[in-house]
Amino acid sequence: MSAGNSTTYLELSQDGGGAHKFYEVAVDGQVVTVRYGRIGAAGQTQTTTFPSAEKARAAAAKKVGEKVRKGYAPAVPGQRAPRAVTRRQVSSAPSTARAVAPVLWRFATGSAAFGIHVDDEHCWVGNQAGDVYTLAHDGGVLARFSLPDGVKCLVADDFWIYAGCDDGKVYDLSSKLPFAAYDIAADVDIFWLDIHEGVLNVSDRDGRITVIDHEDEHQWARRSQGEHAWMVRADDRAVYHGHQRGVTAYAPDGGGELWHSPTRGGVLFGWQEDDTLYAGTAHRVVQRLSKTTGAIEATYACDSAVYSCATSPGGRFVFAGDAASSVYCFDQDGTRLWKLATGGGSALSMQYHDERLYLVTTDGSLVCVDASEAAVAAAQQGTVPVARDVKLAATLPAYAPATTAAAVATVAQVPAGAIVVECVQYSGRLRVHVVSEGYDSSWNVQFPRAIREPGARYVVDALHPAAGGFYRVRGDIRRLL
Repeated sequence: MSAGNSTTYLELSQDGGGAHKFYEVAVDGQVVTVRYGRIGAAGQTQTTTFPSAEKARAAAAKKVGEKVRKGYAPAVPGQRAPRAVTRRQVSSAPSTARAVAPVLWRFATGSAAFGIHVDDEHCWVGNQAGDVYTLAHDGGVLARFSLPDGVKCLVADDFWIYAGCDDGKVYDLSSKLPFAAYDIAADVDIFWLDIHEGVLNVSDRDGRITVIDHEDEHQWARRSQGEHAWMVRADDRAVYHGHQRGVTAYAPDGGGELWHSPTRGGVLFGWQEDDTLYAGTAHRVVQRLSKTTGAIEATYACDSAVYSCATSPGGRFVFAGDAASSVYCFDQDGTRLWKLATGGGSALSMQYHDERLYLVTTDGSLVCVDASEAAVAAAQQGTVPVARDVKLAATLPAYAPATTAAAVATVAQVPAGAIVVECVQYSGRLRVHVVSEGYDSSWNVQFPRAIREPGARYVVDALHPAAGGFYRVRGDIRRLL
């Protein structure tokens, strides 16, 4: 190593589940490269070029000094083991119901599943093995993604689908090439997340809510009154955070507390309608809250801890899944219409869509339940359809995230209708801007960090403007030679 080159590696590791992260500063002549993240992970990298080697060394020394003052200390990479992430500890007893719910079809993923999203075109399920499957509404399996760690949840923001994983990253699954769109701070252990107009809201083990923008930059964070925050939902008016002490609403543009409402037991799941929230709790109830005031408007009583809940539009029917492998249907006022077995373990998450209720369960099943008015009434009378088991095609390919620029397909020319973007250094950070005409070149493009290289150009199928003043990629990404 020459006299102008040096590398300083620091770690901050706290007992009791606190911070467990590293910070590395490397100087190579006029270039300073900073790498940071969770201990044991590759982390994120930022590269800055300075006018002289002397200024580069001074900037590096300043960065190291700032971290040392915050408690970081010199360490040897690889000596500390990565800290295990928290996996939700759940129990699932057999249902005491005498019949099974009106299940239309079920698909076995092979591992306990938390993640679910259903839209007009597809059903998505993500499990603890890191598998995410896309299915048609009739149960046909269309695609499979293979992520590096267990999937905590799946959420959508318009067309874009995101998977929150146990490795601390949030992956964009909107094209065949999944990529890490957000890398949560190293000391944040994701329990649940929601995304609204490109802004990510993360609830975690310690009861915090952390808000991050489309460039993976911290906006604000708040510590709630309780730990183990399993619920976060967001809309234009607020971020709603459910934890062991109830539900707290925060202003989306700064995190000021709007209201707090204690619930009957710690919150384990949340669902939202336009003007109301539904909180499933460990104390065997679902409670409906006003989004405006936090007032509890109705209570839906179950027989075991409530792992998940959902409603049909306007709250006409309220559904709940409990720790004893049962699914409940209530009328809007709280009257229980039926309690039936899921036929596939306890429902860890659920979603209602177009007169169907979709469950993901402790035995790894995606279960499609007929939740139409007619089916609900028939189930009250003991009439349910015969469920169909969906099989996985043995030849189905699995798409894994790109971890380097070399993993991206290349093209020598720009295809007709495609758009060119370029990686540029801006204010010490590596950003992606649009080169093609007809777009605002000052806007950033949300783009995979793992494949960004200074000066590199990429071809994308489409760009869509987001409300926060940035572009999102839609379709495939290829490197332009």
